[in-house]
Amino acid sequence: MKFLMENVLWVALALGSGGMLLWSMLRGGLGPKNVSPAEAVLLINREHGIVLDVRNETEFAGGHIPEAKNIPLAQLNERLNELKKYQQKPVVVNCQSGMHSTKACGILQKAGFTQVRSLSGGIGAWNNAKLPVAKGAA
Repeated sequence: MKFLMENVLWVALALGSGGMLLWSMLRGGLGPKNVSPAEAVLLINREHGIVLDVRNETEFAGGHIPEAKNIPLAQLNERLNELKKYQQKPVVVNCQSGMHSTKACGILQKAGFTQVRSLSGGIGAWNNAKLPVAKGAA
C-alpha cells in the first residue's frame, strides 16, 4: 500500500493508458485501418478485395491502381448503392496522399461496410512501391 501511495501519479498514468487501449480495442480502433501497398495487394489478391479510388476523374485517368473503381469523394454518399455488393468484402480506399481516403472510409463504415482499409500514403506510396498503374478512364 505504501508503494501505491508514493507512486500515485505513475499508477494513475498506467491505469489511464490501459483504459484507453482497452477502449480503443472495444471500439474497433479510432478510425479506419491503414494498409501499406504490400498489404493492399494481399487483400486484393487473396481476399478478393476491391480498390475504391476517391480522386477526381482527371487524377484517376492520370494513373490508378488496375481495376480500381473510381467514385470521387464528393459523390460517394450519392453513389453508395454501387458498392453495396462489397459491404462484407475488403475495400481498399485510395486517394492522392491518404487524407481523402480516411474521410471516405468513415463514410463507408457508417454505411455498414465491415472491412474498410485506407491505403497509407495513397497512390504516391503505390507508385513508390513500383506496383502496376493503369492510365485512362475506368
